[in-house]
Amino acid sequence: MKLTHRVSQVPASITLAVTAKAKAMKAEGIDICSFSAGEPDFDTPAHIKEAAKKALDEGKTKYGPAAGEPRLRQAIAKKLVTENQLNYQSENVIVTNGGKHSLFNIILTLIEPGDEVIIPSPYWLSYPEMVKLAGGTPVLVSTTQATGYKITPSQLRESITPQTKLFILNSPSNPTGSVYTPEELAALAEVIVASDIMVISDEIYEKILYDGAKHVSIGSLNPEIFSRTIVSSGFAKGFSMTGWRVGYAAGPIELIKGMTILQGHSTSNVCTFAQHGAIAALEGPQDCLQVMFDAFTARRVAMLEAVQAIPGLTCSKPDGAFYLFIDISKTGMNSLDFCNALLEEKQVAIIPGIAFGTDECIRLSYATDMTSIEKGMERLSQFVASIK
Repeated sequence: MKLTHRVSQVPASITLAVTAKAKAMKAEGIDICSFSAGEPDFDTPAHIKEAAKKALDEGKTKYGPAAGEPRLRQAIAKKLVTENQLNYQSENVIVTNGGKHSLFNIILTLIEPGDEVIIPSPYWLSYPEMVKLAGGTPVLVSTTQATGYKITPSQLRESITPQTKLFILNSPSNPTGSVYTPEELAALAEVIVASDIMVISDEIYEKILYDGAKHVSIGSLNPEIFSRTIVSSGFAKGFSMTGWRVGYAAGPIELIKGMTILQGHSTSNVCTFAQHGAIAALEGPQDCLQVMFDAFTARRVAMLEAVQAIPGLTCSKPDGAFYLFIDISKTGMNSLDFCNALLEEKQVAIIPGIAFGTDECIRLSYATDMTSIEKGMERLSQFVASIK
């Protein structure tokens, strides 16, 4: 059987492969410290689960509108207005099967063969592959630790060609934890507007910020950039709802209509009773978020201090999300060899930076318990010390 070119050109997800290998080893009884998955280790808050149970009891188990339950679309639009200063109505919103699905549908609706999409590197590993699946060309722009792994206005301007249609911005960032300041966003917005291209603002980690960092949606800066912005987000990270698969996109009505057509012929509606859980997430108590955030804050400090104490490793302090992006170049190993050896020799699972476009780095998630962090960091220290 011969697979299509669109599929054969796209590699399997390295993050999922590493996570699966670690889980298989754990199932064999091996003591694994896993820092690989981008998934909060907390259970979904009780009031969200209760809302889904209630929806099941009330028989909300049938097909629904392809664009999402009207009440959820309204709740998302209200959230975007009140929290993000984005003047969207419910018709500007589509509910998707997770944040990843919203990104895929945006790209598939906008990008055609020959179109270029600018992606700062390091990047979330699925961005370039989604562009390829749509027939477009990903244009990767390298950033460095010296600039906080953020693309500069001059880099963006120099990367734009007549074929450029879209720029993907992720703040807070996976894998680096970088957060763009309002001033940095304004400078990028000026380039975007002058070049008349669109921007996807991936804001899935917006609720996880540290040390006074503020989340600003680029579309909120002025009417000109607002008209060129498409917001992608969801409930997975902030509300610990990864398995629920509820995300959303917000943008120009014409785009949302196109995405609805695409979704209507592919997945149809998102799980109906899961959407009622998402409604409760937005309209219910928010104190559960603080509990999770406090834990992430303590874990970030513990993991960062442990890494900074290991000779040969360097790491910037992340301003958001729940990852450390660590430079291992002084060890003389590439990221894949480093991660494979660490898993085999010390039973610590992490993600190689090559998955994110940077082979000199590794990504560690601190969305796990403190005991695992302390034990895993000791093992990491021993492993680095053994490298010759």
